[in-house]
Amino acid sequence: MARAGDEIYNPVQQDRILWRRTARDTDGELLSADLFVSPGGSNPMHVHPRQEERFKAVSGSLGVQVRDERRWLMEGEGVIVPPGTPHRWWNDSDDDEAHVSVELRPALNSEVFLETLYGLARDGKTDENGAPNLLQQAVTLDGINRGEIYLASPPVPVQKVILAVLAPVGRLLGYRDHYQRYSGVLGQGAGGAEPPSTTSVVARGAVLVGSLLAVSVLLIGRARRRNKG
Repeated sequence: MARAGDEIYNPVQQDRILWRRTARDTDGELLSADLFVSPGGSNPMHVHPRQEERFKAVSGSLGVQVRDERRWLMEGEGVIVPPGTPHRWWNDSDDDEAHVSVELRPALNSEVFLETLYGLARDGKTDENGAPNLLQQAVTLDGINRGEIYLASPPVPVQKVILAVLAPVGRLLGYRDHYQRYSGVLGQGAGGAEPPSTTSVVARGAVLVGSLLAVSVLLIGRARRRNKG
């Protein structure tokens, strides 16, 4: 569980988050943190349908795109991103880390989402861009983070359909929307103690495929018997 003064680290993107005020500190009204973005670090265009996000540069320079407008925040400069507005950030410096303060209103489950994302990166369970596999993403975004964050494209209704299809499969294979290993939270959603191993996912997948094949054979057999009758 996030606590003011704690820091989480993403070794893939080499970004750090230092919690300032958590959901527990503010009764869910605000999540604030210091974000340290390494040279070359960035994230994709995304939206928070239910949250306002504020950035203010402390040191270095952070590029921020809000809809089609791009700007670079220097020390003391800030920007407010209204709910539902596509945006992203990046650090195009070759040498200097960008330090910005970030606020999300309301807090919702953002800290658990970020702890999960950074924890998976630390355990080598993401790709070179720091993204978990598609089934883990679907389970997380359909669970603890439902309705809180989406990519800017494809359209959100399309993403909801994709999540609705993939998330149940991910859960059957052992993925959970968050893990006690990273956030210490088990009381929300369908959290697990730790992510499933590749071996357990493959084993569950084999059982699932075998069960589907057995059911298919049974149904085909019944259909053939009925046709003969």
